[in-house]
Amino acid sequence: MFKFSNLSYDAQRRILIFLFSLVPVALLITFAYVPVVNMIYYSFTEWNGFSEKEFIGFQNYIDIFTDPEYFVVFKVSLYYFAATFVQMGLALYFATILTFNVRFKNFFKGVIFFPYLLNGVAIGFMFLFFFRPEGTLDTVLNAIGLGGIITQWLGNPDVINISLAGTSVWRYMGFNFIIFLGAISSIPKEVYEAAEIDGANRWHQFRYIILPSIRRIIELNLILAISGALSAFEIPYIMTGGSNGSKTFVIQTVDIAFKYGKIGLGSAMAVVLLIIVVIVTVIQKKFSKESD
Repeated sequence: MFKFSNLSYDAQRRILIFLFSLVPVALLITFAYVPVVNMIYYSFTEWNGFSEKEFIGFQNYIDIFTDPEYFVVFKVSLYYFAATFVQMGLALYFATILTFNVRFKNFFKGVIFFPYLLNGVAIGFMFLFFFRPEGTLDTVLNAIGLGGIITQWLGNPDVINISLAGTSVWRYMGFNFIIFLGAISSIPKEVYEAAEIDGANRWHQFRYIILPSIRRIIELNLILAISGALSAFEIPYIMTGGSNGSKTFVIQTVDIAFKYGKIGLGSAMAVVLLIIVVIVTVIQKKFSKESD
């Protein structure tokens, strides 16, 4: 009779690794890779989700790149792309400040990270009240004498995407903040003490100690932020539904697939978004390697 204990240590180790990996890998294939393969297949068909699929080759992709209605919405992503740098800058600033001895720093850490714990739908409804006419923002602006700049924050096409991008900054800054904070906290205190002995001030410590030490973390956060900017969906969909020029590429994809019943075309748009995110990630990693 076969006995597990009769096997060598290396054989037992390989079997255990295989058994422990079997379920996660099976779940990953079932819920990640198989849907992606199906999505790629659907992108080459004309299908409404119910009828027979009709293979049409690259026609869906041709429609995406030749019809401005489908691809022009990418310009909205530029607002979220710009907001990512504001978000990361604020997160890095607060993480650096709260690394040093600051009164009530644990309180401020909780305040900054708390928005990331909230549900995106709840945040969307919160900021609907915040930006509505005579809402919280208008009341505050009137109170400090800036009532002249009040506008339709979610009705004016010129400012609606700035309002939505600002909401995203408020929500996701805590995620970047906690990652930066963990990375900065891992730097040995002896390094700071040695720098202070040499006469380095806080700016010198940030520039010559903190930034080089957390460079890889910054690059990782940048990749995640850019991918998030390209795939912005939750906040604009809840708050505006894509109206008044706030429709992102993902909202457009969802509408095409499920509102208008063009599953094949929607799948092609999703594939295009996936390719763009992969290309951006590869380019960013290439530049980071060249700069080493």
